[in-house]
Amino acid sequence: MKKPVGILKVNIQRAMKLKKKDLLGAIDPYVMLKLTDDKLPSKKTTVKRKNLNPEWNEEFTFVVKDPQAQVLELNVFDWEQVGIHEKMGLNIMPLKELTPEEPKTGQLVVLVNYKTFKEDEDPTNVDGVHKAPEGTPAGGGLLLIFVLEAQDLEGKNHTNPSARILFRGEEHKTRVVKKNRDPRWDEEFQFMLDEPPTNERVHIEVTSTSKRMGLLYPKESLGYVDIYLSDVVSNKRINERYHLIDSKNGRIQIEMQWMTLS
Repeated sequence: MKKPVGILKVNIQRAMKLKKKDLLGAIDPYVMLKLTDDKLPSKKTTVKRKNLNPEWNEEFTFVVKDPQAQVLELNVFDWEQVGIHEKMGLNIMPLKELTPEEPKTGQLVVLVNYKTFKEDEDPTNVDGVHKAPEGTPAGGGLLLIFVLEAQDLEGKNHTNPSARILFRGEEHKTRVVKKNRDPRWDEEFQFMLDEPPTNERVHIEVTSTSKRMGLLYPKESLGYVDIYLSDVVSNKRINERYHLIDSKNGRIQIEMQWMTLS
């Protein structure tokens, strides 16, 4: 395992003159960011509804371990309510070719800043877990839940899986992956909390839905899991594969991070 040698900050500023490939309907663009050889899930911007020239000005931080080999991948997607999100473009930036603070222009404008660690600087605190953003409650923190993928799902009537998260009365859902027993979502959900959720749990259920007319079972459960949050509060980060309850062989992979100001 290589040790962290620096921090890469990426500011996704804006995109210009985006075009939908089929020329039908509106564009709801967002950017997915991935640093190669990084085991953490991809990061993504917010979705800008019906916008050909979206402005984000959103910053993301990556831990760099091999600046000579790692590559920053930027994918622009058109968000879809149902089905697969359409890829609109790809931009690849080898870290060895980056110039700090130099905007990268084109259809996508990106500002990058790579900072190497000093010899006396301790990088162990940034290996995959970063401090919470400004505005986070002093006694609380930011809970990140990454719904990554599932395997061996099986519905009795259909298998069009999506994951549903229930926590503190809030409900969030991933996109639907049609006709797939091994879906990959790679979606992130955030919860800003006033206090650590030490004695709480999150409920995650995988469901299958069908819009076929006249179907007797338009929706069915493919299994669920209740995850207690004491481990993520104490360890700051967990990444586990859970067996789904009420499923024969189904499993789901979830990563969680607990980020505080200190």
